[in-house]
Amino acid sequence: MTGPSPESGPVLQLLASGLQFWIKQQCDAVAQLELQLHGSALQLLRGRLEGVTLVASGVEFAGLPMERVELRSGPIQLKTGLLLKGQGLTLDHPFAVRGQVLFSGVGLDRGLGDRRWRPLADGLAQDLLDAPSLGELAISDGALVLASGDPGDQPKRQLATRPKAVDGALELHSLDGQRRTRLPADPNIRIERARITAGQLELHGEAQVSP
Repeated sequence: MTGPSPESGPVLQLLASGLQFWIKQQCDAVAQLELQLHGSALQLLRGRLEGVTLVASGVEFAGLPMERVELRSGPIQLKTGLLLKGQGLTLDHPFAVRGQVLFSGVGLDRGLGDRRWRPLADGLAQDLLDAPSLGELAISDGALVLASGDPGDQPKRQLATRPKAVDGALELHSLDGQRRTRLPADPNIRIERARITAGQLELHGEAQVSP
């Protein structure tokens, strides 16, 4: 983790440690995490942080692996008094974040196999493959390739798709233009751009984070 220098004072040091702990609490795993705090010590004593820049790798959130996460938050309201008393970091209000997330094909395949994501995976199979379940998802030749999980399918049904951001949500469109489906949207997340680049799914957007 990177953050304020030792000369920044105890409040910034405590806040950096508190934010690191809070972020890791929200995730199943974080391999590497870098934080940059934006704001003055006086602002922090008044319970306001102008923003945080976060770069993390090896992140797993709700069972879904992410190769890299780059985010910049808007202003954050917090209770520094409790932090100074050793009671942990408390965030007062929701705050906005913008940035990008990168997923590998291997990570997506493993994540969609998790019980928490099976309904979504099988819904994709039904909408795009006319199959009851999804067997595999891979990134190949600039496309997301879905394969059915029905043992009776020999050879297995496959479909190459491209991700698209449409009205703030993520859609998958078949390369032939015949099929498409929209993934369930979280009202707190808006996807602004989606593409396959360097063998990874790259999503750009904004979200509202609630304490």
